Amino acid sequence: MEKKLILEIRVKIDGSEISSLSGPGGGVLMIPFGGTAAGEIFQGRVCPGGVDVQRVNLSGVRHMQARYMLEGTDHTGAACRIYIENNGWSADGEEGPVLKTVPTFLTDSAALAPYLHRNCFIGEGIPDEKGVLIRLYEALENHPDEK
Repeated sequence: MEKKLILEIRVKIDGSEISSLSGPGGGVLMIPFGGTAAGEIFQGRVCPGGVDVQRVNLSGVRHMQARYMLEGTDHTGAACRIYIENNGWSADGEEGPVLKTVPTFLTDSAALAPYLHRNCFIGEGIPDEKGVLIRLYEALENHPDEK
């Protein structure tokens, strides 16, 4: 599948704010975060209240549900907000990006709404020294007649 990078979010995590639970059915982490966002469509920051909920089942598969709001400017320079619900998964021993995600968006940007309010996006998460780098892509269709 072809993909086009539209936004990178540098997630910063404060380890002192993480809540966790471990039990016979698996475990869960609730990870509040902040950060910055930059890309061809938007520049801004993660608003307070962003949280990543990660549930690990007995097979070691980690299901991630991140919900957060970005505040900044769209590619036209207009002030706006973008709400992101990013659902994903990872499994121990997989190669490539640690997290594979499917983001959905809501925005008050007149310029971005027609683009972001579609279901054609994928994402990936890669740990770095300060948190996680989330890359969000538009998933482009491959047509048989395209080379």
